[in-house]
Amino acid sequence: MKRLFSILVIATIMVFSGLNANATNSVNDFAQATSYIVQDDDEGAAEEATEENVSFHQELKRRFIEGGPAFMGIVLLCLILGLAIAIERIIFLNLSTTNSKKLAQRVEDALNSGGVEAAKDVCRNTKGPVASIYYQGLDRADESLEAAEKAVVAYGGVQMGQLEKNVSWVSLFIALAPMLGFMGTVIGMIEAFDKIQAAGDMQPSLVAGGIKVALLTTVFGLIVAIILQIFYNYIIAKIDSIVNDMEDASITLIDILVDYKRRK
Repeated sequence: MKRLFSILVIATIMVFSGLNANATNSVNDFAQATSYIVQDDDEGAAEEATEENVSFHQELKRRFIEGGPAFMGIVLLCLILGLAIAIERIIFLNLSTTNSKKLAQRVEDALNSGGVEAAKDVCRNTKGPVASIYYQGLDRADESLEAAEKAVVAYGGVQMGQLEKNVSWVSLFIALAPMLGFMGTVIGMIEAFDKIQAAGDMQPSLVAGGIKVALLTTVFGLIVAIILQIFYNYIIAKIDSIVNDMEDASITLIDILVDYKRRK
């Protein structure tokens, strides 16, 4: 996890450097294209050439830089950190998913053929929270069914905590990104009114820049929140699926132990 965050921090620095360099090149190219078109005195052709030459990626970077490095950089950091945690959780949850029915059948077969130790070996060699819960229940099967059931319930809570680890940070970034965007909007509007007050006149050119910055910060904040919300909902749905699987597996394990005790 620490290595992943380090890589993402380095990538963020490289992205900011690339944005500054590409923004300078994009501005120069745009100025050259504009001067060439102005010489031909064709305003319609100028708009068409600009739309053809400026790609979506370049336009996105230009808008990002126009939004200002202060708030836009923080919003980008929220996106990077939120995606890092979300991807780490998705990988962990996918690795934690097991076929509980197949595992239960293997445990039951091992329990009937080799006893508790053979069943514990099956759980020990299987990854996932369901196998861990099975192991804890089997480890106390020799004591009593009540002890095994308590161990399963207690360790199930521990496994739920592992599944939900760091998920709250994703929800924090979902709430923080649009709030930062709205803060940038408010600050941009304040700057626009300050220019009006200093000039003593209401001119559109005075307030256009501040209003544009304000709107850009809001847009990018909402985009980050939407992206992270999609990942967050997937993670929550995956956790619910695994938890339901754990509960069903726990009931199955108790039934297996009851049958084993009865035959024994």
